[in-house]
Amino acid sequence: MAEFKATFASLIIGATSALTVLAGGAIDAQAAEVNLYSYRQPFLMNPLLDAFTKDSGITVNMVYLESGMLERLKAEGDNSPADLVLTSDIGNIYNLVEANLLQPTRSSVLERNVPAQFRHPDGLWYGLTTRARVIFAHKERVKPAEVTTYEDLAKPYMKGRVCSRSGKHVYNVSLLAWMIAAKGEAAAEAWAKGVKDNLARKPQGNDRAQVKAVYQGECDVAIGNTYYMGKMMANEKEPEQQDWAASVNLIFPNQKDSGTHVNISGAGVTKSARNKDSAIKLIEFLSGDAAQKIYAEDNFEYPVKAGVKLHPIVAGWGEFKADETFLFKIGEHRTQATRMLDRVHFND
Repeated sequence: MAEFKATFASLIIGATSALTVLAGGAIDAQAAEVNLYSYRQPFLMNPLLDAFTKDSGITVNMVYLESGMLERLKAEGDNSPADLVLTSDIGNIYNLVEANLLQPTRSSVLERNVPAQFRHPDGLWYGLTTRARVIFAHKERVKPAEVTTYEDLAKPYMKGRVCSRSGKHVYNVSLLAWMIAAKGEAAAEAWAKGVKDNLARKPQGNDRAQVKAVYQGECDVAIGNTYYMGKMMANEKEPEQQDWAASVNLIFPNQKDSGTHVNISGAGVTKSARNKDSAIKLIEFLSGDAAQKIYAEDNFEYPVKAGVKLHPIVAGWGEFKADETFLFKIGEHRTQATRMLDRVHFND
C-alpha cells in the first residue's frame, strides 16, 4: 500500500493539476480514499469533492487531465492508480467502455437518482449532469419559426448561414450519432451533407466562438451546448461575451417531434480500482441533492436527478422536450458518425 501511495504521488505531481497532493509518504495506510482522473475542471470539482470528504471522511486524490485519459489508462493497465473517472460527453466515456477499462457496478442509490436513459444498463457508467445541444440564432437576421429543428440547418435557404466547430469534435460526433439512432443512417448522412453545404466558413473554434461569429455577422445560426450560453451570460470578467449571448436566441430543436438531443457528463469505476467501495460512494454523492445543486449553480448544467432546482439563468430558458434515446445507444453509433463526417468532407 505504501508503494502505491508513492507511485500515485509522483503521478499527481506530474499532472496538470490536482485537488490533493500526496506528500512526504507519511500517510495513514488505513485512511479511506478514492483516486480520481477527471476531465472536469478543478474549479467545478473542488467544492464538490471537499463536500464529499467532509460528509464521508473519504479523501479524494484528483488528477485533472485536459486530454489523453483513454491513452493514459491503456498505458497504465492493471497498474493504474485510478479508481474512478469523470468525463464530459457520452463519447469520451463510451471510448473507455470500448477499451474494456471500466467495470460494472450496482447501486440502489444510483438507480434511484439517475434515470435509466442516462446510465449504462450494466452499470459501467452513470450520468451526473445533462446538457442540451441547441441552436443559437441571431435575434434579427433569423425570422421567428425560420429555424426550429436540426433538420432546418440543412435546408437550402440556410446556405452560407451556419457556423460549427469541428465536425470531429466529440459534441458534434455525438449529435450525429444521435441523428443516426433517432432518424436512421440515410437521413443522418443527408443531414450532415446538407449542413456541410450550408456552412458559412470552415469549421473552427469552440462553442462560444460560434456565438461570437453570429454576433459578428459571419453567420446567422450556430450549434452549441446550453451551459456555454449560461457561461457567456454570466461572464463579468469578459463582458463582451455577454454581448455575444444577447445577440442570439437559444432554440431547443425538434420540440414538435423527437425532442432535443441531450448529452451527459458521467462517471465510471475503473477495472483497476483498488478502492471500489469508496469510488461508488463518491458517484452516489455526486448524484445526490447537494452535489447536483452545486453542478447546477456553478456550471449552468441540468441536474440528472429530478427535483433539483435549476440556476435562474437556466430556468429562464424555459422547459423543453428532451429526446429519450438511451445514451448508450447513441454511443454505439459514434464510429458510424465519424466515418459519415469523413464521407461528406465536413471539415474540408
